[in-house]
Amino acid sequence: MSDSSRATQHPTFCRLCEPLCGLIATVQDGRLLGLAPDPDHPLSRGQVCPKGLAFTEVQNDEDRVLHPLRRRPDGAFERVSWDRALADIGSRLADVVAGHGGSSVGMYVGNPAGFNSELALWLGAFRGALGVPQIYTPGSQDSNSRMVANRLLYGALTQTPFPDLWRTDFLLVLGANPLVSHMSLVRVPRVREVLKDITGRGGRVVVVDPRRTETARAFEHVAVRPDADVWLLLSLLHVVLGEGLADEAAIAEQSSGIAFVRRAVADHPPERTEERTGVHAEQVRRLARDFAAAPSAVAYGRLGVCLGRHGTLANYLIDVLNLVTGNLDRAGGALFVRGVVPMEDLAERSGQASYGAARSRVGGFPDVLGTFPAAVIADEIVTPGTGQLRALFTLAGNPAHSTPDPDRLTAALPALDLHVAVDLYLNETSRYADYVLPATTFLEREDITVMLANAGQPFVQATPAVVAPYGEARPEWRVLDDVLRAAGLGPFAPGRAGRLVGRLGLTPRRVLDALVRIGPYGDRFGLRRGGLSARRVRSAPHGIVLADAPPTGLRTEVVRLPGHRVRLDAPEIVAELARLGDRHESDPAYPLRLIPLREMRSLNSWLHNSPTLMRGEARRHRARINPVDAAALGVEEGAGVRIRSRHGEIETVARVTDEVGPGTVAVPHGWGHAGGWRRANAAGGPNVNRLVAAEVGEVERLAGMAHLSGVPIAVEPLAAQPAGSVEAVGAANEVSAGPA
Repeated sequence: MSDSSRATQHPTFCRLCEPLCGLIATVQDGRLLGLAPDPDHPLSRGQVCPKGLAFTEVQNDEDRVLHPLRRRPDGAFERVSWDRALADIGSRLADVVAGHGGSSVGMYVGNPAGFNSELALWLGAFRGALGVPQIYTPGSQDSNSRMVANRLLYGALTQTPFPDLWRTDFLLVLGANPLVSHMSLVRVPRVREVLKDITGRGGRVVVVDPRRTETARAFEHVAVRPDADVWLLLSLLHVVLGEGLADEAAIAEQSSGIAFVRRAVADHPPERTEERTGVHAEQVRRLARDFAAAPSAVAYGRLGVCLGRHGTLANYLIDVLNLVTGNLDRAGGALFVRGVVPMEDLAERSGQASYGAARSRVGGFPDVLGTFPAAVIADEIVTPGTGQLRALFTLAGNPAHSTPDPDRLTAALPALDLHVAVDLYLNETSRYADYVLPATTFLEREDITVMLANAGQPFVQATPAVVAPYGEARPEWRVLDDVLRAAGLGPFAPGRAGRLVGRLGLTPRRVLDALVRIGPYGDRFGLRRGGLSARRVRSAPHGIVLADAPPTGLRTEVVRLPGHRVRLDAPEIVAELARLGDRHESDPAYPLRLIPLREMRSLNSWLHNSPTLMRGEARRHRARINPVDAAALGVEEGAGVRIRSRHGEIETVARVTDEVGPGTVAVPHGWGHAGGWRRANAAGGPNVNRLVAAEVGEVERLAGMAHLSGVPIAVEPLAAQPAGSVEAVGAANEVSAGPA
């Protein structure tokens, strides 16, 4: 064997979720042979989840799109050259902008873009070139309510306080399952070990969730009814403030508007909210007293909190609980963000981190980080008038599968004048595109860990591409750049500054390297001894730990309100609290409540094409139903069931279990494929989003969040379903999804 054909190993890092765990890629003859945990990574230290290791199968997947594809009139795709694709796309995009303006162009950017530092920079170029395009992301199905709470409390949309898990004595988790999700909006490699350390040093981890999740089983569980978090939090604050347990000095120093909070929580004693939350009043009082009495404590909420009818209000109340107990901006509490690259500060100062600067044409929803609710995309396409959506780009996203009422969007997509998808796969959205352009995987591009500053140990790592792009795949930033140039729009905003940047020939790498040097840990181009330079970062293949613990005392640096005080009485919150419960309908025809369920070997609406992740009988779609409800409904373990909401219905298989309480049904999301990924299609299962409405009245007011948790449903057994016929139910759902 020649030296050129020997296998080589390359340190890199995973970019599937927040921990960014270290990986070792083994490469031979330009082909990825496998991925293994990096034992020398200072944070993940030889640990990585099954999804990261299985990414070899994505990298080498025979179903990957590796060449530009053009959709023919008969719906099939044919291979074309990049030059031919870009020329046609550019011409058609220019026509749309000339005839209808930049506001008629939209882009949906999927979750993988959140772990792509290059693309993050060039999205701003896309927006600048078009002026006011319609931007959509999964944020309105994930975290926008969290971001809006930040803006109302701190004046900074991007400042999401994160829990100091490494020093806390009491962690209160609401609507999150860290042992499966690996923590969201906070970077925690080896999360199980970190959580076990809390209890190991005598602390507590308490999980509030309608389901006894993997995390709840490992620690303490408080079972709450779906979409009742707001009432529970109001009662916790009622006890803390009413029993003199608050840290009045911290309240006075850090905040304004506490009088509003005192009035608001006075009407919500635990005895009054017990019926709605399902949590006994005395248990609520004990929880509040223990949280307030702990030497340090922090409340952390995520997806389950964000997806309710009052998601922004719930996130606001979590932070208020941290503040009034003296646990905001202190060791062991909730901490503010300081990144290696000041992306948050740059976004705030440049106006990219906007809230309410614009309103959606349909529904009048305020923009969040310059984006609009994905639930209104279909209506924006089919509703005539100025700003009607006529061209759509989807980047690493699948909105026709992952947004509410996906069939509505699927029906609307053919009405577009231009639809371009940049992706790894022909998915449920891109199969309707005019062009599908091949994107690189994270192993085929260079990157740097600047997108997640909320880490227990400030850390930076850079990685080159470990393999050359397969086929004709290109990085997403370059595709955007090529499309804008082909349309004659240029990659940057018009004007002197934009022309100057264009002449300099800047690339994402050059911009990011400069930002590292001017950031909080940078060398300021030689003016600060010992600071970070691009060369230093790139010469440390396993990364650099910059501090043993996250900094405290950042409130006066990051809070952008008068006196750097946290605002507790924002008018939007006052109004939302006055409307509390107005959308929590009670219809006896739909007596149960649906909650979404994330699985260890799934990641949103993809990775179902991996043989390793889909292996075994356990990788079948099942709805979790409590034994009490199952008995009343005549539903048996393994039998087919129909789940109905006011908006749609799905069919799946029942798993009868007491991990959910009576009245709650948990259904995994991300299933029900009908794209160009054959294994995913064969897995069957329904798309749970068919039960969720995309109507304007169903969207959360303050942040445009889809209502995906606590959805009223009914369940019935399938009359003619053969016992245990998982395959039959899956096949039925696959057919109903339409042709691939």
